[in-house]
Amino acid sequence: MQTAVSTLQLQPVSRFNTFPSRLNDSFRPPIEVEAVEVVEDIITPQFTKRLPFIEANTKEVTINHLKDECVVPVFSKDNEITISHPAFIEAVWSAASKVFPRESIEKPSIRVSHVIKGRTPEAIHKNVKELLDEDKTIYYERMAFCFEIPSICEDIRGNRLNLTIGGVRAYNHENLYSKKGMEKFKIFIGFKNMVCCNLCVSTDGYQSELKVMDVRGLFNSAVALFQDYNMAKHLYEMGGLQESYMTEHQFAQFLGKSRLYGFLPKSEQKKLPQMLMTDTQIGMIARAYYNDESFSVPQGSKEINMWNVYNLLTGANKSS
Repeated sequence: MQTAVSTLQLQPVSRFNTFPSRLNDSFRPPIEVEAVEVVEDIITPQFTKRLPFIEANTKEVTINHLKDECVVPVFSKDNEITISHPAFIEAVWSAASKVFPRESIEKPSIRVSHVIKGRTPEAIHKNVKELLDEDKTIYYERMAFCFEIPSICEDIRGNRLNLTIGGVRAYNHENLYSKKGMEKFKIFIGFKNMVCCNLCVSTDGYQSELKVMDVRGLFNSAVALFQDYNMAKHLYEMGGLQESYMTEHQFAQFLGKSRLYGFLPKSEQKKLPQMLMTDTQIGMIARAYYNDESFSVPQGSKEINMWNVYNLLTGANKSS
């Protein structure tokens, strides 16, 4: 295992000066950012139909829809425009193209929720029933996207793991009634287990609150995160989960204490790692321990390896 992943170490990236152009024209980054290049003949967008990387209350949209049919909110005090969802997606995709210039990078899958509706000035006095499509404006308060780099992959216990990059943007985290300030984003890079396809990514390459003023800052921060991510170390640690086991008694004790966590006094909770899973999710883990098609405890066995435990946890978390 150690030999297999050692070849995946990130290599230093030299300075480039053009954007990738193999994706369609509508997907090109909206500004010129220095230090980006992708070898055109290497990029081959993939079009295999898969399950959505997340479902819940989201819907799938295209980047053309976000560009052509959605308005971009502004900061009301100075009318400065926010960084749009398409600009965010393209900056991260371009950063990945710079850090992994010779890899096959797929086009992003985009999911949105919480539509914010408006009207054009000409339709201010119309009744709702009289509104035409051209009278309406929309944008999405929340957007998540991800794309895979399938040419960087590993196999753990017969499960294919693809390197995956993505991000999340929520306008409700911004004060749009003020003047323009630092805007907040979340980005990640890690490996997705292809057996579980409602996205749950394991990674130490995660920035939970990236604050930037413009697209250039977003691009540079994404490049820095991707270059700092040690994929070989991460894969080695994930592979090591196969060699550790939890007995049935230990697993039951873990679930029981997880249920007790929410009822502990606050002073006791502060001494422990935060437990983010709900009772419903814990119940799903218990059921999957015996019934999951891919990661349940082997029949007749009284112990389960930690790779399966990890996937039972992510399986419950991804469905919420």
